[in-house]
Amino acid sequence: MGGPSGPKGSGLKALPRQQAKEGHLSLAILKSRAQLGTDAPPVTIEVFLSGGLPVFSIVGMPETAVRESKDRVRGAILSSGFKVPQERITVSLAPADMRKTGGRFDLAIALGILGASRQISVESLDGIEFYGELGLNGDIRAVPGVLPAALRATADGHSMLVPAINAAEAALTETEVRTAASLLEVTAHLSGADNLDVLPCQRPAPVECGGPNLYDVKGQAQAKRALEVAAAGGHNILLIGPPGTGKSMLARRLPGILPPMSEAEALETAAVN
Repeated sequence: MGGPSGPKGSGLKALPRQQAKEGHLSLAILKSRAQLGTDAPPVTIEVFLSGGLPVFSIVGMPETAVRESKDRVRGAILSSGFKVPQERITVSLAPADMRKTGGRFDLAIALGILGASRQISVESLDGIEFYGELGLNGDIRAVPGVLPAALRATADGHSMLVPAINAAEAALTETEVRTAASLLEVTAHLSGADNLDVLPCQRPAPVECGGPNLYDVKGQAQAKRALEVAAAGGHNILLIGPPGTGKSMLARRLPGILPPMSEAEALETAAVN
């Protein structure tokens, strides 16, 4: 005969839905983005707290710097006056088949832990993408690839919270961007105790190209013709030859025959690290 509940013969009791929400199981979900050249694919950070021995694990193809974030996050949370839950902490970085690099997810992981443990409101994390490497004292350090992430966040209609050091880079786009220098500043903003101002969009003024001109080059007819064809058709070009044949001289003059970049092209070029 079967047990009082659950599958036949299991003798197990299903955990009530309300107990799963308010008892031993807690979940917080945040948004961020990885860095992949000039692209910034979305990453979902899921922080799950469950009963058991205190263990902190990160899954989702994290490389060494990402796996080490658990020590940075733990130190930052304690230094900021919060508590690290004495439970099993599982952090999932989705999609699972994409490699995650760097310390850019530290801030999101820390906020996920605070949200899952109900030290801050989970609802306050919705619609915001978080970026930043954490110091052991709770400071938020700069991360690379904020500009391509901001461009994609603008297209998706998300707001961003980035390190204060990355303010100028993020302000090049039209997305709603806020900056913070510490974990405490972020939690104060999310709780409504102290609001962080939105950065004004600061587009740089157009710059006229005044570099060397291809007209100055005497000879090199075949090489100049190749540069003109590449510039006119938007093709790639590879300069090969022994030292002293004029490769660098010609390459420095290539921008002088290129048409002005559009604003979108200029932002994409600036996103190359």
